[in-house]
Amino acid sequence: MANTKLWKIDPAHTEVQFKVKHLVISTVTGTFKVFDGEVHSNGDDFDGAETSFSIDAKSIDTNTPDRDNHLRSDDFFATEKHPTIDFKNGVLHKVSDDEFTLKGDLTIRGISKPVELKVEFGGVAKDPWGVVKAGFEITGKINRKDFQLTWNATTETGGFLVGDDVRLFVNVQLVEANN
Repeated sequence: MANTKLWKIDPAHTEVQFKVKHLVISTVTGTFKVFDGEVHSNGDDFDGAETSFSIDAKSIDTNTPDRDNHLRSDDFFATEKHPTIDFKNGVLHKVSDDEFTLKGDLTIRGISKPVELKVEFGGVAKDPWGVVKAGFEITGKINRKDFQLTWNATTETGGFLVGDDVRLFVNVQLVEANN
């Protein structure tokens, strides 16, 4: 890309969350606390921007240490064998002034699948110190079984403990890195 700008994730102003049904009657929310990523845009235009993102799978936090340890185990993320969750080859495609789609390859437990996420562009602004930042809200849904996250338990009524669909919510603030 001519006039390429490099943007880096601002971890202090970015949140990576997921939501999954528990017992099919309520929702459990979790976050990942450690992540990194970057975007290569054509100037201030994010249409066609290339993205990559990596999450430290061990940084999972659902506010329940026992559940978090179970999620780190081989039943779920197998973080000893697969320490990161990666999103690569991502490309933003403009739909309207403030809407994009983000298509790329998501890798969990060493299994890569193409995903498409919805992106709402919040805009570009300078903070009080003159640093240029850009904001995005990213949402989407994946089926955990596509990534061999298949552990479950049956309840006495025949239902399941964990839902298959995982909803993703990522609020991202980027910092222009090549000022």
